[in-house]
Order: sequence, then C-alpha cells, then structure tokens
Amino acid sequence: MRALVTGGAGFIGSTLVDRLIDEGHEVVVVDDFSSGTKANLERAAAAAGGRLVVHELDIRDPSTTDVVAGAGPEVVFHLAAQADVRVSVARPAFDAEVNVVGSLHVFEGARAGGARKVVFASSGGTIYGDPDPSALPVDESHSQHPISPYGVAKKVAGDYLYAFRVLHGLDYAALALANVYGPRQDPHGEAGVVAIFAGKLLAGEPCTVFGDGEQTRDFVYVDDVVDAFVRAADRGEGLLANIGTGVETSVNELYAAMAAAAGVDTPPVYAPARAGELARSALDPGRAGRELGWSPTTSLADGTAAVLAWFRSR
Repeated sequence: MRALVTGGAGFIGSTLVDRLIDEGHEVVVVDDFSSGTKANLERAAAAAGGRLVVHELDIRDPSTTDVVAGAGPEVVFHLAAQADVRVSVARPAFDAEVNVVGSLHVFEGARAGGARKVVFASSGGTIYGDPDPSALPVDESHSQHPISPYGVAKKVAGDYLYAFRVLHGLDYAALALANVYGPRQDPHGEAGVVAIFAGKLLAGEPCTVFGDGEQTRDFVYVDDVVDAFVRAADRGEGLLANIGTGVETSVNELYAAMAAAAGVDTPPVYAPARAGELARSALDPGRAGRELGWSPTTSLADGTAAVLAWFRSR
C-alpha cells in the first residue's frame, strides 16, 4: 500500500508511520514541523530503505492539494491539526484555517490523486459537546453539538468527508479519539496530562491538578489508536467510530498511579478549575469492535509505565 500521513511527524502520526513502514508499506509524510519533530521520524527513516518521503508543508497552503494528489496515495491518513482547544477559543479563525480549510486541501488532493479512502482523526472528546453523565460512555448515536471551535471544526471536517463520499465516491472513516497518550507526547504546551505528569514527576517538580481532580477522562494508548487507524484503512465504509476504552479515570486516580510508579510520594498541587473543562468523559468503543475488529489491549498501568520509561530514556 502507498499511504500518505498528514501530521506524520507528530506524536500519533509518527507512531503510525513506524507501524506502516514495519508492515512494508510506502509512506509519504506531510508535516510543517510546528509540533511534530524530525527526530520522531528517525526510526522510520532508518527502517524504510527508501520507502519514506517527507514533505515539509503547512496544510493551509493550497499547494497541499497538488502534493497529496501527486503522491498518488491509496489511503490518506489525515492527522495534521491545530490541536489545542484553548487556541481554538482564542483564535477560532486560525483554528478553522488549519482544521477546516487545511482538511479540504487534503481531501481535494486525495480525490484528485485517486485515493480510495481517507482515515481521519476526529475528536471524541469534543464533537459530542458536554454529554450528560447518564449518557456515558457516549456512543456514536449521541448528538453532535460541540462547544469549542476545535470541536466544531472536527465535526465539519467529518461532514465534508460525508459529502465527498456522496459526490465523488471517496470512502472515509472518521475515528473519534479519546484522550490519547504514550511515548513521544510532548509534555510542553498542549499536551496530554499523562505526558505532563510524567515529565514533572521524573524531574522532581510538583504536578498541578486543576479543580478537585475528580474530572474523568478516557485514556487510550497510542499503539492501540494506531492499530485502529491501520484497521480502518480496509474496513468500515463511511464510518464514524469511537476509539477509546469506555473507562473513566479521574485525574486524581491517574496521579496516584503514576506517582507510585515513579516512586514519588508527594501530593499534587491543586489549582482553580479551568473554564469550560468537561467534568466527565468516556467513549463507547463498541462500534469499533464490530466494524473494525478493534479493541484496546493496553492497560493504563502498562501504558503509563511505558511513558515513564520513555521519559527516563530521554
């Protein structure tokens, strides 16, 4: 298979590129390196034997369409994004330029280049808005009323994929990701709490918990997420599927487990809750099980241990 991965130098994208190269595929990466790094691609480049091509390009650039089309990919994995919800609130037009207009450049390139499918990284934590706790874990039948510009853009990109399928026959799968964590996640800026805790625990710095720490998230390990992307290349036509564990874990529970694993016995520092933060979140992965044959296999204990080990090795 000839695959194109946008955002392929990022945390999730580079892990996907590793998997595709290991399976013998040809891979084209499109990334502007604004958050991803060239170091993330070193392993894939060493193993590729010429099967890896990298284009340094911002998907807001209209030339993205020609680059994607010219690559002639069979499948486009679209992970490039402005991924900070707070930035989307402060700069909604910028968020839309990347996550809506940029996505359209990619989708147009996929269509023009004869791709058979786009596998899109959507956001299970935002497209469903703020579900009532009684609806948890949320399944794909839940209404989509996102309350952040980031969530709106992810929903809109999914709507465009539906239209492209009807108008042009371009197949797609949209994977609504839970809170993805794992090695290579940047502990600075807009990073997952697992990476932030890991970096600070190993540096001997205090960890900050916003609010009372009882807010919950659905933490899913990056290798499991990548497995869902690979499966979705060949299964699930016109699919929206949640990629999560269906399990709620509170921030307090997460901190306690990671602190114990890191050999730290000091409590976190509590700070005022952040405005607009969801109280609880969990995704029902049942459809992914039925349609993709996918289920998460990495426990939170094993996954956080792998993150701590990765940070120790840096």
